[in-house]
Amino acid sequence: MAAFGVWIAYPLIIFFGLKFLTPRYVALLLALLLLVKWRRDAHVWLKSLAKINVAIFFMLLTVILLTFVLNSEYLLRLYPALVNLGMLILFGASLLFPPSMIESFARLKSPDLSPEGVQYTNTVTKIWCLFFIANGAISLYTAYFCSQHVWALYNGLIAYVLMGILFAGEWLVRPKQLASTTKE
Repeated sequence: MAAFGVWIAYPLIIFFGLKFLTPRYVALLLALLLLVKWRRDAHVWLKSLAKINVAIFFMLLTVILLTFVLNSEYLLRLYPALVNLGMLILFGASLLFPPSMIESFARLKSPDLSPEGVQYTNTVTKIWCLFFIANGAISLYTAYFCSQHVWALYNGLIAYVLMGILFAGEWLVRPKQLASTTKE
């Protein structure tokens, strides 16, 4: 849960951290926060991930290390766009190599999905892919062309509100949609 909290707070940590520290030390702070959480169970955690998840994890870790070495605020700002790219890769790969990400989540509650239910979950996974493309593009734009304030506002608040709306909307619609596909 602490790692998730750091991930959610990342843009705010950067925004406030850059007021007092250089990008190098903000990156170091973020890396240390994650390592403190994962120090005991990192080996088990890495073994449980698919190779694609491990590749995305190391891509993000590489950006943090490069930020430290190069002392670059822009690399620090790129992190949310790269997280969106990682999520796009995970969700997109699940469409190519089923089950889709949303189908996997849906089967936790409804293991016997109908073919229509599988089609619905594939469609929702595609919607999430479109979200990650749009959100990543906006994150990238704010990283390069906007002030720290605008970047932090979008990546630290607006993006999460939009993600929450999509998640909550789909979570509320899914039971009704799946129930309607099993009545036939």
